[in-house]
Amino acid sequence: MKMRKKSLFQTATRIAAAAVAAFALSGLAATAARADELAKDLFGAQKLPAATTPHSYGFYSKGCFSGGVAIATDGPTWQAMRLSRNRRWGHPTMIRLIEKLSHDAVADGWPGLLVGDISQPRGGPMLTGHASHQIGLDADIWFTPMPDHRLTPVERENMSATSLVNEKTHLVIDKLWSPAHERLLKRAASYPEVERILVNPGIKKKLCDTVKGDRTWLRKIRPFWGHDYHFHVRIGCQPGSVGCKAQESTPAGDGCDKSLAWWFTEEPWRPNKNPDAPKARDVMTMASLPKECRAVLNAPSPQSEAAVTMGDTGGSGVATTKPDAAKPTIDVGEPPVPANAFAPTPIKRPPLPLPKPSR
Repeated sequence: MKMRKKSLFQTATRIAAAAVAAFALSGLAATAARADELAKDLFGAQKLPAATTPHSYGFYSKGCFSGGVAIATDGPTWQAMRLSRNRRWGHPTMIRLIEKLSHDAVADGWPGLLVGDISQPRGGPMLTGHASHQIGLDADIWFTPMPDHRLTPVERENMSATSLVNEKTHLVIDKLWSPAHERLLKRAASYPEVERILVNPGIKKKLCDTVKGDRTWLRKIRPFWGHDYHFHVRIGCQPGSVGCKAQESTPAGDGCDKSLAWWFTEEPWRPNKNPDAPKARDVMTMASLPKECRAVLNAPSPQSEAAVTMGDTGGSGVATTKPDAAKPTIDVGEPPVPANAFAPTPIKRPPLPLPKPSR
């Protein structure tokens, strides 16, 4: 009888051990499965930001961010476009800068900004489009001036931006270019927190050929594929964002040199040798993003979009949105801290651009 009880006990022990092992394996399998999940699907499904302190994690093309806020759909000096994409979100410093640029641009004679994509509510890779815009520190501004009326939702979705560049010659179409475009770019480059502005190579060349007087700001204007109907503003990693990976400093000089001449050779425009290769965003998994991005996904959302939408600031840089007492207060961080975009760079010569990316 004792032997039988001992045998039964051993059998039960083995069964329990097997069950524990199976549970552990299933947990590991689940963890592995979550790690293999496509990041674009998870971040693209988020409708609201992570209601925590603003932080950017990772790099502009591989990361995420928390504590995001949205720019208001309409302001006295801007209108947001392509609202269905839900990409009006950014780090509070980025949103404040867009509002400031809109006010300053109007003072310079520009009718107002049409604001394109900034980021998804929690950043991360997008379902379509950009490779970057993942950490709340990038924003696209259309070269098309704001019209004299409020656009309807349908107009915001279907209105086409005007390309300023001839796609065959890669040069600016002179009849579409004006001194106001130069003033707008110069104003955007004037802010110390802006590290670089991406434009089409033809636009960079136009500036190189025509800008008189102070040309130091041209260093921030960087040529890149696309960007013929909008310019891309990028600010640096913000204070407190431990884990945010800074971009290499821009090379010294105004950029009107051999590095620009390269863009007017055949090499940059050769057909992609592997056009069917998947884009980075389409294969990027959670395992490839900073570990903090899982916490960003799991963080609570604010009570509503209105609670974290920044309205008009009157040019002050301080949001006037006032959440009521029942809504959670979102920390929008300190005022922008100037970042030195002219820091010495160890690069002895301007690096040639990488092969044509998919954007």
